[in-house]
Amino acid sequence: MAIDRRRFVSAALTVGASLSLPAAALAQTAGRDYTVLNPAQPTDNPGKIEVTEFFSYGCPHCSDFNPLLTLWAEKLPADVVLRKVPVSFGRAAWGNAARLFYALEVSGDLKRLDGDIFKAIHQQRTNLFDEKTIREWVAARGVNAKKFNEAFASFGVQSKVRRGDQMAQAHRIEGVPALIIDGRFQVGTLAFEQQLAVADKLIERVRAEKSGKK
Repeated sequence: MAIDRRRFVSAALTVGASLSLPAAALAQTAGRDYTVLNPAQPTDNPGKIEVTEFFSYGCPHCSDFNPLLTLWAEKLPADVVLRKVPVSFGRAAWGNAARLFYALEVSGDLKRLDGDIFKAIHQQRTNLFDEKTIREWVAARGVNAKKFNEAFASFGVQSKVRRGDQMAQAHRIEGVPALIIDGRFQVGTLAFEQQLAVADKLIERVRAEKSGKK
């Protein structure tokens, strides 16, 4: 399955305009800025407003988006949590990249190496879709090889990869990166800065609705 070309074209066409617009000025129009998921999907933590990013390390647009998303996530209020879900779209290579994500989560090295993985693949052209290369790469960066290799080959990690693909299907994800707000709204195919501004507005909406303020 190809990366959604519409997402890339839309981002390219709107990036210039979005940089000049403050977040408050962005329109919130259903069908353009966001779509309503029907049915809404469950979240991992109902006590928080959950933002889910569907992505792949193999996606160049996800690589471009990741630094912006990381900075944005660092400023999220306490009632909001970011959940990242790697998807494969049925590609074996992207499936290995998803296993890399979850194995590093088990070893405790994910936060430290997340950005480096994108750089290795898209700037340094390292083949982090090949199991042997993956194992060598993480070992060279101080990851506990035994712990990582056991996790990478484990049933638990493989189950998480399958679950991520099932979630993508349930959320009707056609391209990545894709942002979902609280299992209810998918942010539109906008320029990256504008996506985050729309996400902020949708978070405010969800917060108001959960507190009983319409």
